Amino acid sequence: MAIKFQYNKTALQELNRQLRIRQRALPTLKNKESALRIEVKKAKDAATGREEALARRMAGYEQMVRLWEEFDPGLIAVEEVLFKSRKIAGIKVPVLEGVVFQDKPYSLFSRPHWYADGIAILKELAQIAIEKQFFLRMMELLDQARKKTTQKVNLYEKVQIPAYEEAILKIKRFLEDEENLSKAAQKIVKKRQAAAQEKED
Repeated sequence: MAIKFQYNKTALQELNRQLRIRQRALPTLKNKESALRIEVKKAKDAATGREEALARRMAGYEQMVRLWEEFDPGLIAVEEVLFKSRKIAGIKVPVLEGVVFQDKPYSLFSRPHWYADGIAILKELAQIAIEKQFFLRMMELLDQARKKTTQKVNLYEKVQIPAYEEAILKIKRFLEDEENLSKAAQKIVKKRQAAAQEKED
């Protein structure tokens, strides 16, 4: 990254200020990145756990496959998914608060007695599947934020901070050279004046 600057003390002060800002921000960004990395892993593990739980439950109900053919899936529907936003490492993510199901009335006398259990089973399976989706979405949002934070850490650490340090060094060397030249010029002028003074005497 090429930084545009002038060879003077004002530019040196500004570059020093920009460098300090980045050096102070870098540890915070690194902490945020590691916190996001941990949260992404937690969300992924939770989603995997819900997926495994769903697979176990489904496997447990496989012996009832013939009964499910009789079941009317229109008896139950997801009416509303309740969620709130929560900030994790400064990133807003959705958190499931609950699922509201709409149960349609059915005749207890004309339907099989196990329908009530079937509705409870479907609610449980739907709840697990919705939780899994929430954890996947949380993981996706946190991972996007982690990638951006990683890019910023790399930009600061590998590009901007070294570029500012190099620019500051160049300005310092230039100002030192300028000062040395000025001192050398003053010495030459003094020697000439001293030589001229000796000739006059």
